[in-house]
Amino acid sequence: MRGMTWAVLADAVLVLHALFIAWVVAGGLAAWRRPAVAWLHLPAVAWGVWIEFSGGLCPLTPLEVRWRHAAGQAGYSGSFIDHYLTAWIYPEGLTREIQMMLGTAVLLLNAAVYATLWRRSRRRHKTPRGSDSHVNRP
Repeated sequence: MRGMTWAVLADAVLVLHALFIAWVVAGGLAAWRRPAVAWLHLPAVAWGVWIEFSGGLCPLTPLEVRWRHAAGQAGYSGSFIDHYLTAWIYPEGLTREIQMMLGTAVLLLNAAVYATLWRRSRRRHKTPRGSDSHVNRP
């Protein structure tokens, strides 16, 4: 493959990675409109939180770096967040404590969204007190 093709593939992985992070952080809001989306979103949240808590790297990061090298571009070390966002958000660098805070924030934000959705769903499906709606009538 030509260098330009590898560069385009690396850029595509970069965009996919950014979209995935946005989905992890804000995808719960999509569940407000379509609760079935939760089946796609909750595993993504679990993955994102696990990556942050474990200090691991998402597999998209080494893939992007490998393709950048194949394109003749400089790669980078560390995580996607560290390379692209840390300098912008955290000028001193991504520390383990910041990773734990990010993971906790994602977890708490999504827990609040889903708790609210669950309460809303229960209210919507709750029968009025004293109602005999559960009894079959001939």
